[in-house]
Amino acid sequence: MPVRFSYEDLRVATNDFKETLGRGGFGSVFEGVLADGTGIAVKRLDKLGQGKRAFLAEVETIGSLHHFNLVRLIGFCAEKSYRLLVYEYMSNSSLDNWIFKKIQGSSLDWQTRKKIILDIAKGLAYLHEECRQTIMHLDIKPQNILLDPNFNAKISDFGLSKLIDREMSQVQLSMRGTPGYLAPEWHQALGHITVKVDIYSFGIVLLEVVCARRSVDHSQPESAFHLLRMLQNKAEYILEFLDEYMQSDRDEIIRMIKIAAWCLQDDPEKRPLMSTVVKVLEGVMEVDSNLVYKFSHALAPPPVADDYILSAPPPASVLSNPR
Repeated sequence: MPVRFSYEDLRVATNDFKETLGRGGFGSVFEGVLADGTGIAVKRLDKLGQGKRAFLAEVETIGSLHHFNLVRLIGFCAEKSYRLLVYEYMSNSSLDNWIFKKIQGSSLDWQTRKKIILDIAKGLAYLHEECRQTIMHLDIKPQNILLDPNFNAKISDFGLSKLIDREMSQVQLSMRGTPGYLAPEWHQALGHITVKVDIYSFGIVLLEVVCARRSVDHSQPESAFHLLRMLQNKAEYILEFLDEYMQSDRDEIIRMIKIAAWCLQDDPEKRPLMSTVVKVLEGVMEVDSNLVYKFSHALAPPPVADDYILSAPPPASVLSNPR
């Protein structure tokens, strides 16, 4: 069970919640330091429609998840009306700052990008296939991938996650997540969803990491503003729009883009499991050779906002890591 902190402990640790790291769907995240010098990120939950018992049950569930590629829950506070979650501090911020905003003018080299992609795949494989309950994250995107001092990637933000029994192959949910990363099946009737929605989102993130840009970017030439439309012309077409220094890794990049295409298949049944993706990334298996380069989202209009969270009824789990 994670450590239980008093509200005063966390108020002192965050210097009265002075430094804001970010804001998510259920509250704000603040930087802090514990008495022993441990850096922490404290999420103060503002919109929590559940009682103390339910909150503690979910803390126990999320606290039981232990994997190197998941942001670790250190502790919590459940005092009076206060509900706070304490996570390990990730000093290199979120992935979007490195691939979209280019922190301090820096960019990630190809080896680092490959490592980050593999880290994300390993974290998702753990959630989908190695936990007592299958856990669908439901909001995989660069903003929810945090980087430690050594650029190890860790998945955060379980605010939209859904825990399902292993006996269930699918679950019925209302639409949730971020436009641009939503699998086509979200738009179909009844909303029967499987872990394959996370795998689709992973495919989009993979493309964005490889290309160091958003999947829909109107600052690009018309022929290149939509990565999925480019991908319909096969993986090699995207290479024309990558940085020159990336061209030296041409064969590896083409293979990586084909992995993304496999994850982005319109038919969920044709997408690989994340454990399979890990094996392909590690070179143990090959990419499916029968990929369909026709993506329904390539024909759809782009989302109005880059990071707009669809409104939805309160999700099954609202414990949300730092964004």
